[in-house]
Amino acid sequence: MPKGYILAAHRSPANPQKRSEYIDLAVPAIKSAGGKFIAQTTNVIAKENGRSERTVLVEFKSLEKAIEAYNSPAYQRALHALGDGADRDFRIFEGV
Repeated sequence: MPKGYILAAHRSPANPQKRSEYIDLAVPAIKSAGGKFIAQTTNVIAKENGRSERTVLVEFKSLEKAIEAYNSPAYQRALHALGDGADRDFRIFEGV
């Protein structure tokens, strides 16, 4: 079964206070849903229409598990805390 992934590519720097609140809630929510952080960095070489901002990649056992993690009440609380504190290109997708 192909793995599932979440990719969050920031379009601009996040609000530091809101990001901190989000991280405190999001990391445990993602890990408890089986997510494994593969990469989280600001060392980004942007090409084409990309931006050199924070990028995070999380791996799950399946696409369904990634979707469940995003929709979980725990992660939704994290999103609520973040509010308008970040402009991200957020994708949930299936691996090969």
